[in-house]
Order: sequence, then structure tokens, then C-alpha cells
Amino acid sequence: MAPTKRLTQKDIAQLAGVSQATVSLVLNGTPDSRNRIPAETRERVEKAIRDTGYVADPVARRMVKGLNRILGVFTYEPAFPSGQADFFTPFLFGIEEAAQDKGYDLLLLTGAGKERKIFGENARLRLADGCLILGRKFDNTELARLVAGDFPFVAVGRRDDAGGPVPYVGGDYAPATAALVERARSLGHDRLAYVGLNEGAESTVDRWYGFSRSVGEGELVASIFDVGRPAGETLDILTAAGATCLFFTELADAVRVEQAARERGLSVPGDLSIVVLGNHIRADEPGRRFTSFAIPREAMARAATEMLVRRVEHDAPVEQLLLPCEPLEGDTLGAPSSKTKKTS
Repeated sequence: MAPTKRLTQKDIAQLAGVSQATVSLVLNGTPDSRNRIPAETRERVEKAIRDTGYVADPVARRMVKGLNRILGVFTYEPAFPSGQADFFTPFLFGIEEAAQDKGYDLLLLTGAGKERKIFGENARLRLADGCLILGRKFDNTELARLVAGDFPFVAVGRRDDAGGPVPYVGGDYAPATAALVERARSLGHDRLAYVGLNEGAESTVDRWYGFSRSVGEGELVASIFDVGRPAGETLDILTAAGATCLFFTELADAVRVEQAARERGLSVPGDLSIVVLGNHIRADEPGRRFTSFAIPREAMARAATEMLVRRVEHDAPVEQLLLPCEPLEGDTLGAPSSKTKKTS
């Protein structure tokens, strides 16, 4: 054969001394059909493939199976800059692990243009057999278009209906948040405070729902529906309200307020307890482990990838799955001191 000629299945069949149909079955058939081929024959075909370095034409394979065996991964925020890496890295680990196990390659879709859009100009979505969508907040217009279309996709993270149910795998934040509130209440905290957004992304809404429904007979003495506020200003509001246990949606806010409290001579958790609603990858500051709950990021990503493969290969119906978030003890939640109780 001329070295410049592209090898075909016919060439492999001639080298192995079998029919082209046999080669096709080895390459593209189902496990059952491949098992019908004698082991010796299958080994001759596989040896010819190995010896020649033959790579099946992806277009031809798509015509046979209807698949490229490629899964797209689209993120609404950059996945790799250091500011985002802590958020996306475990998701990417989980996706890669499941994709490799299922025999799929991955295609990272970043969207064309300044704004990240799934359906932007020069969109390459259809190069993949299906797509995993990640992001703190989705474009609802694009999500509705995906729901209305025929392209298989799965969202990583719970998503509200978008003209129809959205297939997703998410973390079950509401009960995990409620469990932390109940833990604080059982220790004697009856003056609670909440710092963080209470609307917007579904994960944010779930945290607020879990918190607000679990306060019970306790008193919500302060709510700061904001993030990134100066730590001293935040601490002034919370201490003036007599809060004994502070719940933060953002680790960065909790870190700054905890430091400001120490600078004022307040001990954590002796004088003030702090809880973070969901662990972050760098949740541990030197000498400090915040009481929180673990977000099963890798497990979510693996389950979402497996769900997508079911949709791609078997046209599976829409599934929605929430995985439990296990508590993380930490060292920032304790019983309120007698001094704090008297002050409040």
C-alpha cells in the first residue's frame, strides 16, 4: 500500500483474511454481535488494526452507530483561571473519569465571542453527541432552547423548568442547610443571622429555603442579602443585632468576618459561632476549619455524565437527581457562651 493512502476497513479485512463485515462488527458492533465472532478471528482483526495503526474514520463510524463518542462540556464561566479553578476542577475530574469509563472523549466548548453562548455564532455543539452544562447561573433563553430541541444535554446543578423539565444532577442543599440550622438550635443558639443572597441561582434559593424553614422558634435577628460587603460593617450589624450564630453562603465573607471578630477580641466559636453553607475547595484556612457541609462535586459530575450517556445511547427520558450533602463538623460552631446569652 502506498504510505499516503488512508487505510480502510477493506484493507484491514484483506490483511486479516476476513470479510469487511467482520471488521465492521469488531469495530462498531454491539458487545453481543462481537461475541459471535470467534476469538481467533477477532484477534486477527485486532492485530491488523494494531500493526497498521488504523484509525476508523469518525464520519464513517457516525454513519454506522450514529455516534462520534464525544461529549461536550460547556461552562458559562472560564473553567481554568485560578479564580474559578476551585469551583470547576472537581466537576471536570468527575466528568473525565466517567467519560473514560464509558468510552467517550471530551470536547471543551467555550462559546464564540465575548459572551459565552451555547448557540452563539460558529457554535460547535453538534460536533458532540451530547453536552454537559456547568455554571453558577445559566442563560434561561438558551436553556429553554435546549429543552425544546432534540440535542441530548444534562445540567450539573439543579435547574428550574425552562419550558419543560431540565435533566440535571445537583446537590441537595436545602436539607443540608436545614440540618446545620437544627444543629445550631440544639446547641442553644436562638438568635441567628444570615449573610448571602437569597434569590437568583437555584443553589442560592435552595440554601435560603433550607435556612428560613428551619429557624423554628429561634429568631432571625439579622439578614444581609448581599455578598462582599466590608467585614467590619457586616460584623457591626450582626453584633448590634445580638446574633450568636452567623450563617454565610460565601466562604470569603465568612473568612473576613471571622478575622475581623478575632481582631476585636471575639473568639470563634466561644463568643460567636460561624457556619458556611457548603464547603469550598479551599475551605480550610490555616488553623481554622469552618463548620459546613460537603458538596459532592465529583459525584455530581460522574452521575451527570452517566445520565448524559443514557440519553445519548438509549434516548432515556428526563431524569432529575439530587445527591446528599454530608455535614462537615469543623471547629466554628459551639454552644453560645453565658456572656453571649446575657448580652443577647
